[in-house]
Amino acid sequence: MDKYQKYIVSREYKSIYYFLKDNNFSENFITNLRKEMGNLKINGEAVTIRSPLKIGDTIEIKSNPNKKTTIMQCIIPLDIVFEDDYYLLINKPSGLSSMPSRSHYSSNLAGAICYYMEKKDKNFTLRIINRLDKDTAGLVLVAKDSIAQKDIKDIDKTYYAICQGCIDKELVIDKRIKTITKNGLNQNKRVVSEDGKDATTYVYPVKSNGKLSLIKLKLVHGRTHQIRVHLASIGYPLLNDSLYGDEKCSPNTHTMLICKEMSFYHPYKKEVLHFAVDFPNDFKTIIDKI
Repeated sequence: MDKYQKYIVSREYKSIYYFLKDNNFSENFITNLRKEMGNLKINGEAVTIRSPLKIGDTIEIKSNPNKKTTIMQCIIPLDIVFEDDYYLLINKPSGLSSMPSRSHYSSNLAGAICYYMEKKDKNFTLRIINRLDKDTAGLVLVAKDSIAQKDIKDIDKTYYAICQGCIDKELVIDKRIKTITKNGLNQNKRVVSEDGKDATTYVYPVKSNGKLSLIKLKLVHGRTHQIRVHLASIGYPLLNDSLYGDEKCSPNTHTMLICKEMSFYHPYKKEVLHFAVDFPNDFKTIIDKI
């Protein structure tokens, strides 16, 4: 059954288009609304995007006018931390790619989400709000429709990591990060560079044995590989990070990084929700030795 989001109009609009723009709907979303009669309703009657709005009108906007995501589905159990009609919060294990790729075409989180949602919404469009690297464990938030994705606010993530070396005081790493390209192609590696994009990482020590440290991290910008690049740049690479740290680490290991806590303002519950997951067993084994 199609889902609609209702709004009460507080002022007059020449057309629904201007209402949508005034409420921060994207042009792509608006374009998809145009494609089918019934995507928009005023006071229960189907209308076009050119229809005017009066004060007090109730406008209903189809929450998901986008095309269905058609990637290969994967039968992989999901560790679901929270779910309602609007959002799905998953605890992703390390080693599972967030999106399909040549090497992870038939085994990835995106395909598993699409398989899970098939019975709930035949026209489900995938919207992962925060993607994690394949080897990063932890919380991944998914919006179940376009409006829910647009309306979510104040997402706050807390990461934990095990790094090499002794970090025993709070640090602020404020270094720009640049993507390495070759012949215009992304080389899947980033570097600290003055002509890169702004990136700030706050580091808080938890415990250390002098050789390894358990740390908590908060990001301001959230660039790809930001934690890995920043820690390596100051001489404290993540444990088992073969790309930015120890090139000799075993291929059976993974970077020790987890998105352990997340909070966000739920726009329809009108409250801030907070979630936390436990450390995976391989994390616990190393933490016990620190």
